[in-house]
Amino acid sequence: MAATTTRTLDLLSLLQSHRHWTARELVDRLEVSERTLRRDVERLRELGYSIESTRGVAGGYRLQAGTGLPPLLLTDDEGVAIAVGLRSQAAAGLRGAEHTTLSALAKLEQVLPPALRRRIEAMQSVAAPLGPAGGGGSGPGGGQAAPSVDSELLGLLALCCRDAERVRMTYTDATGAASARSIEPYRLVPLGRRWYLLAWDRDRDDWRTFRLDRVGDVFPTRVRFTPRPLTDEQALERVQQAVRWRETTVRATLHVAMPLAELRSRLGWWARDAVASADGAGSVWPIEGESVAAVAAALLWVPEGAGYRVEGPPELHEYLRAQSARFAAAAAG
Repeated sequence: MAATTTRTLDLLSLLQSHRHWTARELVDRLEVSERTLRRDVERLRELGYSIESTRGVAGGYRLQAGTGLPPLLLTDDEGVAIAVGLRSQAAAGLRGAEHTTLSALAKLEQVLPPALRRRIEAMQSVAAPLGPAGGGGSGPGGGQAAPSVDSELLGLLALCCRDAERVRMTYTDATGAASARSIEPYRLVPLGRRWYLLAWDRDRDDWRTFRLDRVGDVFPTRVRFTPRPLTDEQALERVQQAVRWRETTVRATLHVAMPLAELRSRLGWWARDAVASADGAGSVWPIEGESVAAVAAALLWVPEGAGYRVEGPPELHEYLRAQSARFAAAAAG
């Protein structure tokens, strides 16, 4: 019976990708006969799943979107991701859907195994919220594609942060040099499109910020430490300063012919109080990025119809002149 249940759940997992599977593909993936496949499909239909079947050489099966919501099959990582997202929305007070969000969260957490609930609680308790000051060093539209971070690594470090447990790990810096670190982890901070770990480096006797996609060989030592006083706001500020110092290489200042209040209403937190300022009837908007291309891309966010000029390094102006010539040629063509 256990083998039958496992096989049926494997079939459901494949069908939930919402693609059409031929019978031959499913038979090969599940390593069963066509007769067994048909029986498993009937079992899922009895549970309320609407499965469309077609005959012929290319015949097969497809899970249809139904009017109701049968039980969902989620992997551990999917369950953690959904629960963390629901908790974040509930904490933020999702307008018009507070009750729905909380009830969905309660139903999901009720059926999660204890180990997954601990991962979720740890991630939620030690991930510093972004707030309006988040977003990283680049201006809007700048930067490169975000590197992926393993969810198990996130969960493990979250538990170590929550439990104040010392960690040994390896870290590869921006130059490619790897080193062994002994740290006291404090906060996980999502900034821009990356995850960072703020920790006290025991060998260097100072705070350090680590990009999670460069962290490896994490080993919890089971040794507890006494946390130093640190608020979420202080953690976020430390990470922002470290990221700006390490990764931001190009800065520019835009003088925009638009009143500051209107600029902020058009750009939102990209022109927040800590960044943009008034300049007579216009506005001054500092931007920064990982390259001249990233800064140039941010210029596209200047509200349409507003004149502006750019102060920045010579290579930025040279890049802008080259791009303007390319745009002009493209328009003429």
